Amino acid sequence: MNARPPAAELNPIETPFGLQSVCHTLGNSNANLDRFAWLGDRLAVAIWTRETKEAETVYDRPGHHTLSCYLDGGYRTERQKMPGHYGAPSRLCTLPGDHESRWWVRGHMHFMHLYFLPEHFTQRAVQELDREPRELTLADRTYFEDPRIASLCQSLANEDWQDPDGLLRTNETAHQVLSLLLRAQGVRRTDTALKGGLSVATRRRLRDYIDSHLAQTLTLGELAGVAALSEFHLARMFRTSFGLPPAAWIAQQRLERARTLLRTTALPLAQVAEQCGYANASHFSHRFRDSVGVAPSTYRQAVAA
Repeated sequence: MNARPPAAELNPIETPFGLQSVCHTLGNSNANLDRFAWLGDRLAVAIWTRETKEAETVYDRPGHHTLSCYLDGGYRTERQKMPGHYGAPSRLCTLPGDHESRWWVRGHMHFMHLYFLPEHFTQRAVQELDREPRELTLADRTYFEDPRIASLCQSLANEDWQDPDGLLRTNETAHQVLSLLLRAQGVRRTDTALKGGLSVATRRRLRDYIDSHLAQTLTLGELAGVAALSEFHLARMFRTSFGLPPAAWIAQQRLERARTLLRTTALPLAQVAEQCGYANASHFSHRFRDSVGVAPSTYRQAVAA
């Protein structure tokens, strides 16, 4: 999972994702970083506390998406373009990477942030929404309510991020949150014209073919035949429409299926490997560990339903 140092070793000014990041802005304000963790998969989570009579906070195109969930307080904090609308426990904000906003912060605030990159947010669009990743972005919304997302955010906050099993569970919960956000707060991009790529019918045909043949060896030539395109044109157009090259997309789908099987079934590792298209259990364990950071058996023990 590409583990990073625990919160105590991080300077909040240096936390994700660069000088324009939300963490950088908060770290330069009177906010206190209570806890921080990298979750793997380019995800980060933090819990902050602020106590102030009144202060202005400005976010200027941070470059990464943020989900904010108030855990306590926030009753007198408002966004300047929305006067009279205040925070409260369980209220949510979604801040896309290209957004700009000004806030009046007053009194006590205790809140959780989940940080993620735009491409990480949209990578599941093909499977879950039958949309191209390049079509979508995160909506800019302030103080909305979604009980299921808020409950998952509370679960994130309650986990022990320095415990290896807790970190795995936090990663799984974060992925659930992103899936719900994509469905509820994903909006069509208006800043780019969609050119090139596969037709909707061809994209669906390829997606369904890969899903039904994950247990088998898949080649670029085989996929080109399914799409009725040359290998050269398929490789270029596949990446445009799926957000990843064919080999990387297939590897991602195999890993996602493996995670689901480990979480929801008691199948032996050899059968999980077979159903996901890995050569054998040893090859599967090696690939899984490279991606997730732990062995499949360790992952199953930590997150099995």
